[in-house]
Amino acid sequence: MLRRGTLLAGAATVALYLVATVAPAVAASAPPPQPPASMLEALQRDLGLTAEQAVQRLANEHRAAASEAALTQELGAEYAGAWLNGDASQLSVATTDAADAGAIRAKGAQPVIVGRSLASLDAVKAKLDGASAEAKAGASLWYVDVTTNSVVVLAADQAAGEALAAAAGADKSAVKVALSAEKPQAFINIIGGNAYYIGGSRCSIGFSARRGSAPGFVTAGHCGRAGSVTSSPSGSFYGSSFPGNDYAWVSTPGHTMTPYVRGAGGANVTVRGSTQASVGSSICRSGSTTGWRCGTIQQHGATVNYSQGSVSGLTRTSACAEPGDSGGSFISGSQAQGVTSGGSGNCSSGGTTYHQPVNEILSAYGLTLVTG
Repeated sequence: MLRRGTLLAGAATVALYLVATVAPAVAASAPPPQPPASMLEALQRDLGLTAEQAVQRLANEHRAAASEAALTQELGAEYAGAWLNGDASQLSVATTDAADAGAIRAKGAQPVIVGRSLASLDAVKAKLDGASAEAKAGASLWYVDVTTNSVVVLAADQAAGEALAAAAGADKSAVKVALSAEKPQAFINIIGGNAYYIGGSRCSIGFSARRGSAPGFVTAGHCGRAGSVTSSPSGSFYGSSFPGNDYAWVSTPGHTMTPYVRGAGGANVTVRGSTQASVGSSICRSGSTTGWRCGTIQQHGATVNYSQGSVSGLTRTSACAEPGDSGGSFISGSQAQGVTSGGSGNCSSGGTTYHQPVNEILSAYGLTLVTG
């Protein structure tokens, strides 16, 4: 087996509103560039706009950006942020000095007088950033909210958010806790041969495969039991079989499947299908320890007797592999072949490897291979 056991290479706010709109003739020194048709189409689709509204919104945003940039410099330490209203027709600019209102209106914006500068809010957030992992555990995210002149902490419960602020030594009057069930996670492109982690161990992704519409990837069964949790990408083992077989499917909600395997120099190799290659065919494998290595297929249907028990139906190849490559991709031409199970030797002195055929894994869990 080629699983790596050790991970090697975590003052109250006073507001004064003076209404104005973004003035078309102010701030912009040049007309906005012509937006690409694809952007206009996406804005219409995702923001529910007409074509004319999409064009106007982009023009407003262009002018607002020029105004904001100029006022950021002009107001200096008194500057407290800027934001557009819902349809981007009005820019608000916050400052801690009411004497700045005239300068803000001159740029076509709405002055908002507040108690904290942007720099002071950033300093509060920096304290939260510097808190211990334990203090951060109950919070989903935190950010400077210029519209409320505060730092907002999103957490599942009030106590957890307040605990983060207290542990960080932040000004409690500047921190607002908002209850949220949101649990952000990093979106990762699932590419064969890349690493993923199970606790303190590392294995490699085989191929992107979906169960219905659910995203995931196939890998080696000895990397984790059903229910085992993964990270980078986050997910969990939906099913796993080892010994007897050596395959698993990991469900990865929120991550993006791709039809790729990481090839030589990090270039992507596109998977087109999963037709089994003949004995004697060239074959290459990708793994998170030794990268892209090639050899030839020596036998199909081999039974390998590991110390944990025997595994049957494996394909034997002359491509080398090392610990951490487990679960990684075997591909012949553009056709997916299997996932790395185990082997002997290494990539310095040469070796033999065995892979679990991918079509058996797809059949076992009712999966569809993601192809290009």
